[in-house]
Amino acid sequence: MQVGIFSVGDVTTDPTNGRTPSEAERIKAMVTIALKAEEVGLDVFATGEHHNPPFVPSSPTTMLGYLAARTERLILSTATTLITTNDPVKIAEDYAMLQHLAGGRVDLMMGRGNTGPVYPWFGQDIRNGIPLAVENYALLRRLWREDVVSWEGTFRTPLQSFTSVPRPLDGVAPFVWHGSIRSPEIAEQAAYYGDGFFHNNIFWPMEHTRQMVALYRRRYEHYGHGQADQAIVGLGGQVFMRKNSQDAVREFRPYFDNAPVYGHGPSLEDFTEQTPLTVGSPQEVIERTLAFREEVGDYQRQLFLMDHAGLPLKTVLEQLDILGEQVVPVLRKEFDARRPAHVPEAPTHASLVAAASATASQGATTGALSR
Repeated sequence: MQVGIFSVGDVTTDPTNGRTPSEAERIKAMVTIALKAEEVGLDVFATGEHHNPPFVPSSPTTMLGYLAARTERLILSTATTLITTNDPVKIAEDYAMLQHLAGGRVDLMMGRGNTGPVYPWFGQDIRNGIPLAVENYALLRRLWREDVVSWEGTFRTPLQSFTSVPRPLDGVAPFVWHGSIRSPEIAEQAAYYGDGFFHNNIFWPMEHTRQMVALYRRRYEHYGHGQADQAIVGLGGQVFMRKNSQDAVREFRPYFDNAPVYGHGPSLEDFTEQTPLTVGSPQEVIERTLAFREEVGDYQRQLFLMDHAGLPLKTVLEQLDILGEQVVPVLRKEFDARRPAHVPEAPTHASLVAAASATASQGATTGALSR
């Protein structure tokens, strides 16, 4: 089980003191948070991609490339790479370059984003969201897997004998997660290719998450990638912890009530009851997270949102200390103990290289036997 954090990079006023950080402060805070994630032993740091206020992470590869030079072990990922409005040629080259700089500690999550106006800003139409996701990703895969690509589609100019550079590190493309909250077509896409499916279930009831993951698992097996329970699943969530749950609720409430994505709506109590948001003690977070397995089966990656809604950097770093010291070791131990032997761990660059080598060796052996 990989456990990590993701950031949407919002610049939000602290409702307890009225202070709003500058963009520079927020960007530096995200870097500090990522470095802290490695320090406390987390596996993954993921950044969102947004092109509108109040968010700052418009260039994930710039931030992740900087973090690659500052970290040694942390897997660097995106919480969304906008497959709909980014040119797949640029994605192929940017993330292959990042893969080399990070020594393979890179994967990415494809998504369509949740901001409608982003489409015309980049010359696209939101009504084509799903077709764009399907076509652009099909091209991206070819660019990473074929040295020379000739291609023609609907949404960009054709390619003639094009080679994306640099080529993926060790000849193996970064692992891809397809992120979706509400679109079964994206679960189908992940299953078709045998990629990972990430359900960022911070807004929806667990029943919805269960249905989406179950669809992905069925279709993963249908396409011949393995048994349904071997499909690669990730979940998102948000937690806020203090030693006593009452203290956690009291401290987090003003941030929840004024959060840009879910504030001014259901109460904190209703939201924690109806969604995976967990505000309480470390033990409550452990029990709630372990319960996700009962809903979706064994899964490979859990990412928590820790720095949203104007929480001060000092508070976020305290949260990461609690997560790394009291929560993650228990989660790893319990998830690993309950995971059947035939269910794979989360893919890494090393495991993907080993699998590619094994496949090549098997092919060579089969060819020799057939001669």
